[in-house]
Amino acid sequence: MPTSATHRAIDAVWRIESARLIAGLTRIVRDVGAAEDLAQDALVAALKQWPESGVPDNPGAWLMAAAKHRAIDQFRRAARLGAKYASIAHVLEVDDAGHVAVMSGDAASADDVATIDAALDDDVGDDLLRLVFIACHPVLSTDACVALTLRLIGGLTTDEIARAFLVPEATVAQRIVRAKRTLVEARVPFEVPRGADRAARLSSVLAVVYLIFNEGYSATAGDDWLRPALCDEALRLARILAGLAPDESEVHGLVALLEIQASRAHARVGPSGEPILLLDQNRARWDQLLIRRGLSALDRATALAVAQGGALGPYALQAAIAACHARARTAAATDWSRIASLYDVLAQVAPSPVVELNRAVAVGMAFGPAAGLAIVDGLVAEPSLKGYHLLPSVRGDLLSKLGRFDEARTEFERAAGMTRNGRERALLLGRARECVP
Repeated sequence: MPTSATHRAIDAVWRIESARLIAGLTRIVRDVGAAEDLAQDALVAALKQWPESGVPDNPGAWLMAAAKHRAIDQFRRAARLGAKYASIAHVLEVDDAGHVAVMSGDAASADDVATIDAALDDDVGDDLLRLVFIACHPVLSTDACVALTLRLIGGLTTDEIARAFLVPEATVAQRIVRAKRTLVEARVPFEVPRGADRAARLSSVLAVVYLIFNEGYSATAGDDWLRPALCDEALRLARILAGLAPDESEVHGLVALLEIQASRAHARVGPSGEPILLLDQNRARWDQLLIRRGLSALDRATALAVAQGGALGPYALQAAIAACHARARTAAATDWSRIASLYDVLAQVAPSPVVELNRAVAVGMAFGPAAGLAIVDGLVAEPSLKGYHLLPSVRGDLLSKLGRFDEARTEFERAAGMTRNGRERALLLGRARECVP
């Protein structure tokens, strides 16, 4: 295989295997940063050897074996880390397939080696789930969680993360380094939390994946309305999480929401990249496969919620709202009364000013713009929405439908001045120009 083709193959393998590799190594060395370094060492070894020897039949196992070799070498040299690591390094040998064997002349028992072998080759799925929970640990800031999740689980480079979020690469690098250091200093255990702690941590994990998707779906800054790579990564993470936590209703609810939202991606932008709002989209361009997958995930989330005696959570409720749009063949056929009622439930389950603003839109569509405007006017003084450009945007839309064009124009112009996204600013200014009696 030509060198260039081998390098492309290595890149593809790394995208697929890096998260599992780092997860397995973190279980062994109990340090996310050290595990990532070991994984990178294995990648370097592959870049050196595979162009000559070819890509192995099981590249993931090859990378893990190479990383374990490196780990054991480090254990041997790091006697100061304690007798346990020194003992492991002294008694273990790893063959090319990644299996552990007793070194000749060693005094350790077969039981000792069997225990260590089991630790090295524990279930990969469990390792990956543990790594997801570590990357989204509450000791980290949201920005750090997002950066670390995309780095460890998404396999993105620091440069890719920086470009996706329009921040300097050095800023992202600092966030990742500090996050790893914080996890070590906080002695975060490499485990999936249980009980109430698991529920709280799972909520954080889902929130981080949701945030990544939303940034890709409606970019907060820059010149692009969509950042498809972020949407793809978030959807991939959500699907992985659903496979690792198959009995969690809200995980499937998030998958359903992201699948259905992602189905509209191609219809959300015009030929020149300009935004196309939901009601103006060509629904023939919606991805029906993603819609079917989303509806199936929503059915799974609903069935789990019913079986467990609980109600739908926030993500499943939002997915149910998205499903109303997905099932409508035309914008006029949208069941806005159903959407408004779902927002009523969502406002009780997860109350927030943003949910209330979205509820106002649904109420305005179902029962008239005056009804929606009454809700929006109640949010004008809300401190958390002071810099939120969608508040004046929604208010401008409702005012224009009521024929109050001068007020509507002012609101659209105010919203345009608040957004940091160039495409969205142009859209809002266009709406302002259209506000004529």
